[in-house]
Amino acid sequence: MQAALDQARAAARRGEVPVGAVVLDPAGRILARAGNRVEADHDAAAHAEMLALRAAARALGTPRLVGCDLVVTLEPCAMCAAAAGLFRIRRVVFGAYDPKGGGVEHGARVYAAPGAQHRPEVVGGVREGESAALLKDFFAALR
Repeated sequence: MQAALDQARAAARRGEVPVGAVVLDPAGRILARAGNRVEADHDAAAHAEMLALRAAARALGTPRLVGCDLVVTLEPCAMCAAAAGLFRIRRVVFGAYDPKGGGVEHGARVYAAPGAQHRPEVVGGVREGESAALLKDFFAALR
C-alpha cells in the first residue's frame, strides 16, 4: 500500500485526484505502478488502476494477470473493478471506501453481480485513514 500511496501523492502534485495503484506479482513484487492521469492525458478512463493493470499486462506479455494483486488507495469505481475482473486479478486491496463512486463495496458492486465472470478476493480499508486524508486534503485545497 505504501507504493500506491506514493503514487497518489505524486498524482496530487501533478494536479490529479490523488489515487495511486500498484499491481503485485504472485510473489508480492511490484510489476507496475501508476497514479491518476485523467487531466494530463485528457482521458476520463486514465484511472490509476487502469494504467497499472495495462502496464502489468504489457510487462508480463499477457492479457491475464492470474495470481496478481491490485492494490489501490481508493475503492475502485465500476469501470476499474470490471477491468480488474477481466484481467483476472486474484485480489483487490484498497484503502479508502468510496460510498459515492465505488463499484466494489458500494454502487454497482461489480463482483456481486450475477453475471460477474470473475470474483477476486476483496480487502478494503487498508490504511484507510491515510488514503482518505489525501483525498480530503486535495479537495479542501481546491475550495
